[in-house]
Amino acid sequence: MICLKYVSNYLSRQNSISSRLYYVTNLTRNCSMSSKSVPLQSFSRRKSNNPDIGWILLVIPISAFGLGTWQVNRKKWKETLIEELKLKTTLPAIDFPENEDELKNLEYRKIKVIGEFDHSKELYLGPRSCLTDGGSENGNGLFSGSGSTKSGYYVVTPFKLSNRPLTILVNRGWVSMQNKNPASRVSGQVVGEIELEGVVRLTEPRPQFVTKNIEDSRFWSYRDLNAMAKLVDSEPILIDALMECSTPGGPIGGQTNISLRNEHVSYIITWYGLAIATGYMWYTKYANALRFVKK
Repeated sequence: MICLKYVSNYLSRQNSISSRLYYVTNLTRNCSMSSKSVPLQSFSRRKSNNPDIGWILLVIPISAFGLGTWQVNRKKWKETLIEELKLKTTLPAIDFPENEDELKNLEYRKIKVIGEFDHSKELYLGPRSCLTDGGSENGNGLFSGSGSTKSGYYVVTPFKLSNRPLTILVNRGWVSMQNKNPASRVSGQVVGEIELEGVVRLTEPRPQFVTKNIEDSRFWSYRDLNAMAKLVDSEPILIDALMECSTPGGPIGGQTNISLRNEHVSYIITWYGLAIATGYMWYTKYANALRFVKK
């Protein structure tokens, strides 16, 4: 009887332990399944929101198309501006105005002057490439250029007017690096009174990525007419001598750049190409999902 009692107690304890283990096992399993269901449900929720993300991503091809259209308008504006500059430079030359302030409204117009050069005060603007036909042959293609790749300088010389007590600056034209020294082009140093025609140019701000001018130097990186005039004791007035005014052995005239930077064709191709590519990618990714949502 005693043995049966011990056996009965042992079996009851085992049953109790087994039931507890079963409860713990089920609890653990339920917890793990519930924890996995959260990311799965959130994943499915995110997946169902894909059409909404697709509408947002559609902004990319639409924006690229808009920028391409804007570049088309910019190209038309730039070409119109270039034609206006060309027209100004082809108008007949006018006399030097009595009021010097009028020159501010005459940029790219040709004027006639009479006087003589002071070669002892030459200034040099550059380095520059030699332009042909105002640079128009190289500035309106798919990628704009700047004429000859050979480097040199523009020779800017004080010019004392004969009919009034006034000295201006004349960009006589381009010389190569080898002929920068006046001693190498003595035959081109015009002496005495002459009449010449030139294109009015105004001062310019410092271009981006261009080194600063050294004001007490004869070499200049860009047209700072006030500082240049102060150095040689002249008025801050500059004209570019025409090609017809060039002298054998001297600087090559006609260095007025009327071909503005015009690379809008490449920009148009870039933006429209991006619009087509991203638009096609968007369609293949989200078109079916949007049809499913509509159903």
